[in-house]
Amino acid sequence: MRAVVTRVKSASVTIEGQIHGAIDAGLLVLLGIKTEDEAEQAVKLADKICGLRVFQDDQGQMNLSLGDVGGKLLVISQFTLYGNCKKGRRPEFLSAARPETAIPLYERFILECKSRGFQVETGQFGASMQVASVNDGPVTLILDTETL
Repeated sequence: MRAVVTRVKSASVTIEGQIHGAIDAGLLVLLGIKTEDEAEQAVKLADKICGLRVFQDDQGQMNLSLGDVGGKLLVISQFTLYGNCKKGRRPEFLSAARPETAIPLYERFILECKSRGFQVETGQFGASMQVASVNDGPVTLILDTETL
């Protein structure tokens, strides 16, 4: 699994003109799932993201986690995180998991975050979505379960 995690002051996802999910301060997570991923990766990535100390303390240092600041999560499925651009100019997505594999793992990741006590808003798997965010910092990290 691969995630692009951005600390935000607010974020929302709109589907067909309607806001589907929105958060104030917290983390926007764009989540990609590859063909070989299993539940173990969902657990591992949720644990890492929910525990990241990327929020500022009173001294302006990134020492606080999502739980410390009462932050929320907005999780958006993003198969394009496994786009391969090595050949030509058009990405191929052969490494991205098909929906029958990806949807249960996407849902498992969300469940893992909720089980840790966090409010989680989501997009809709496979939908055309417009994601808006007010980045805080900006602080953006790329996490991959292959390197965690």
